[in-house]
Amino acid sequence: MAKNWIPLRQVEGTASRQAHVRLPEGTFEREISKEGFFGPSAQFHHKHKPTDWVEFDGPIRPRALDLNKMSTPKGNPWTAPLVMSNAHLQMRIWRLDKAMTELARNSDGDQLLFVHAGTGALFCDYGRLDYNEGDYLVIPRGTMWRLEPAALTVALMIEATNDHFTLPEKGLVGRHAIFDPAMLDTPHIDDAFRAQQDERTWKVSVKRRNQISTVTYPFNPLDAVGWHGDLSVVRINWRDLRPLMSHRAHLPPSAHTTFVAGRFVVCTFVPRPLESDPEALRLPFFHNNDDFEEVIFYHKGSFFSRDNIHPGMMTVHPSGFTHGPHPKAFNAATKGGKTETDEVAVMIDTRDAIDVADMPAGVEFEGYVKSWRPPEVKQAAE
Repeated sequence: MAKNWIPLRQVEGTASRQAHVRLPEGTFEREISKEGFFGPSAQFHHKHKPTDWVEFDGPIRPRALDLNKMSTPKGNPWTAPLVMSNAHLQMRIWRLDKAMTELARNSDGDQLLFVHAGTGALFCDYGRLDYNEGDYLVIPRGTMWRLEPAALTVALMIEATNDHFTLPEKGLVGRHAIFDPAMLDTPHIDDAFRAQQDERTWKVSVKRRNQISTVTYPFNPLDAVGWHGDLSVVRINWRDLRPLMSHRAHLPPSAHTTFVAGRFVVCTFVPRPLESDPEALRLPFFHNNDDFEEVIFYHKGSFFSRDNIHPGMMTVHPSGFTHGPHPKAFNAATKGGKTETDEVAVMIDTRDAIDVADMPAGVEFEGYVKSWRPPEVKQAAE
């Protein structure tokens, strides 16, 4: 159903007329909005940072997980540890150190693999496709596949449960923005693919309704000699993305949307120049999480709006609280110095509440919620 938002454009009190630009002296901007960053919004100008809390209790506290500590390799993706989920998605962190001996098939939804580390080859119904660190691999629901790593592979697995991944609408900037669809690579039925077709016993591990069924064949069912159509596994690397930028205004995270499912989006933050206009914000503005929950997986580089975060970590910002840059990052950005970002991260914004799985001891960084405390409160606490 189309939304007929209540029409309004109001300016009250001491306020800028352009969002994220020309903030009144001594104020901090906070945004609330509908539909994430896609709908109507209001920008407030506060005398204090909206994140300068001294205590934070309850289930909506922000969380940080160090997924590097979930280090046991698993030969089957469905046995990889669950990190978080809801009715519309599942996220797992999967380590694979040798070739899969069985095929996998997800009958619950499309599968997206982000390769955090490693190189190797994907063999699937469509043929063979090499993968490298930083690749996204989109595997359509029902596809049989396996990985054959050349080096230890670590992948963030994102399932669009009972759903599929599509590309975002790009509107005014056109279909070639962020990346041209011609950049998407597909598998090939090449000599290496034909060479793995044999007559020995193969099993296919099929996940449906989170239950596993096993189908056994007296041959390798990846035995296609050809195919045609407009559905396939596709690959793109974060290095192939060309982010939308504005030197005069900070763009919201939605500008970096890479894939879309029915109830969540996947965004990719890649290195880009910082805003050069002296009147523009140079870092994420304070904002409410109201219609979406925010999950970020940190892949590479220095994360310019976060402290105490390193590659392989994941943060969870539930709906219901205001957040924004940490104090150290805020001070660094507002004082200038850096001219570009140096981060690569995957963000999953989901409309539905996320359930974080039970984590092994030491995985969660318990002090994360305190990292927004103003410096004077931190010093007093110490």
